[in-house]
Amino acid sequence: MLRKTIFIVLIVFVIIQFIRPARNVSTETSPSDIAQVYNVPGDVNEILKRACNDCHSNNTSYPWYSNIQPVGWWLQHHVNDGKGELNFSEFATYTPKRQHHKMKETVETVQEKEMPLGSYLWTHNEAVLSDVERKTLIDWAKNLGDEIATKNNLPKEEAGR
Repeated sequence: MLRKTIFIVLIVFVIIQFIRPARNVSTETSPSDIAQVYNVPGDVNEILKRACNDCHSNNTSYPWYSNIQPVGWWLQHHVNDGKGELNFSEFATYTPKRQHHKMKETVETVQEKEMPLGSYLWTHNEAVLSDVERKTLIDWAKNLGDEIATKNNLPKEEAGR
């Protein structure tokens, strides 16, 4: 009985290796990318690439273990959730009010050290933000939120101030 159970589990494991989620990989920069419509300084861009874009853009860099199911499914679920919350590759498609709100949320989640996620940091040491990097990202998001608010007659205080 135990041998039969182990055999069935092994067969199921092998079969699920062929059921793979679609990859979140783009070879081009979207015209709706945040950097195409707003100023993203080089230091901020580096932080975004290293600590944010895997889950918050249309271009994820997948680790080798994403090829093993069900780990790949779990990772893709996280990417889909992250893009659903904030997608820097599609930022220009958001309404000004939503853009402004997303900058406010960015300030809050980075200040509270809720982002990057702890589970992401387990395997991505390069995404750990120093206090200086955290401040750089927060200041940029506050300033961008203020810029969006001013340009669109939205209340500035909502931008994390």
